[in-house]
Amino acid sequence: MIGFLIRRTIQAVIVIIGVTAIVFLLGRLIPGGEARAALGPQHATPFNIAHFNRLNGLDLPLWDQFYRYLRGLVHWPPNLGYSFRNNQGVTSVIGARLPRTLSLVGASTLLALIVAVPLGILQVVRRNSLLDYTLTAASFIFYAMPSFLLGTLLILWFALDIKIFPVSPPGQSTFVTILTDPRGFVLPVLTLSAITIASFSRYMRSSMMDAMAQDYVRTATAKGAGGMRVLYGHALRNALIPILTLIGLSLPAIVSGALITETVFNYPGMGLLTVNSALGDDIPTVLGTTLVITVATVLGSLLADLLYAMADPRIRFGGGSS
Repeated sequence: MIGFLIRRTIQAVIVIIGVTAIVFLLGRLIPGGEARAALGPQHATPFNIAHFNRLNGLDLPLWDQFYRYLRGLVHWPPNLGYSFRNNQGVTSVIGARLPRTLSLVGASTLLALIVAVPLGILQVVRRNSLLDYTLTAASFIFYAMPSFLLGTLLILWFALDIKIFPVSPPGQSTFVTILTDPRGFVLPVLTLSAITIASFSRYMRSSMMDAMAQDYVRTATAKGAGGMRVLYGHALRNALIPILTLIGLSLPAIVSGALITETVFNYPGMGLLTVNSALGDDIPTVLGTTLVITVATVLGSLLADLLYAMADPRIRFGGGSS
């Protein structure tokens, strides 16, 4: 177990360092550079660009700039640069938006698990029936549907036509707000969780089918265990273990879906901040949000691996694959 944790942690650190290097290089490879984007086309004269680069250390050797960038990241709070569009540090800008995105992503992932696990079990119990085929077709449809299309359709139907839910959730919100005043979050949470539900339910169905074919299930059935006891007491417990890894692997897709969903519903989180910063040539903010989202995804995947190791004794004691 300790060796597994050390290997996974080292891998996560290497990935984070690699992503940090890529983000740093992207900021230096953008045409015109950070100076031209910050100064604007009217003030981006050669003299002003040279003066800007000198003040911000952009005229130093690349390795020196990268060292200064890393040194700023290891402090708390980390220094992600300065947003000239917002006239404040990127860390402060992201700090105000990150809890909102975490609330939206957390609620959507929790809803996806609550709905997808029973659906997967139901499809196994009623496999090869009309219900199984219907749920499979619905899963394929929602899995293939883009987030922006689903969000737009939900707004047209439930916000503009029927007028049940508001078009966008409140701007100042937390996870507690979602629980106490959920009406404004129904549409964005459904939009973000629909694709995840389709993916999780299909994976849960396959995992349950594999578990039901194992020898321990046949042994329990031969000993006279009831169908519900075999299903929930033996098969389900083992079928849920791979879902932990699936959550970690699905985090990038969920986070990228949040970027689109927040834009569709004008929700002031990390996604909308990234889009607006890209449209406004706010390079430090775009790179800062990219780095934060990537690091959060890597840490989420690491957490999923650790939970998988805790749940599966074969990995915990070194008997499984790593």
